Amino acid sequence: QVQLVESGGASVQAGGSLRLSCAVSGYIYGRYCMAWFRQTPGKEREEVAHYESDGSTTVADSVKGRFTISKDNPKNTVFLQMNSLKPEDTAVYYCATNWGLGPWVDCTSLHAYSYWGQGTQVTVSS
Repeated sequence: QVQLVESGGASVQAGGSLRLSCAVSGYIYGRYCMAWFRQTPGKEREEVAHYESDGSTTVADSVKGRFTISKDNPKNTVFLQMNSLKPEDTAVYYCATNWGLGPWVDCTSLHAYSYWGQGTQVTVSS
């Protein structure tokens, strides 16, 4: 059974930092991706960053230079370090993962992911 347990969401002032964590349990094989998405009411869920099994990372242009994604392999936990937070970063942040992926699968797409966390609220006040 796959479980994704997120933590770290909070309310902060603009310019502050937060670190989100997502612990993944379950047997993972082959090519995998672990990602952070975010969503605000009335908008589509958008990718923030993802980590691939080859160690590569991708960060959305909207957060590049402020957010970084990393993974603790022994603990199978992925982190999203968020610095210089802005009010527009306010959203529910979701962790997602999938594995056994073919090379054609685009890990920037939410459709690549079968497993999702419950979401954690990040609120940035000005």
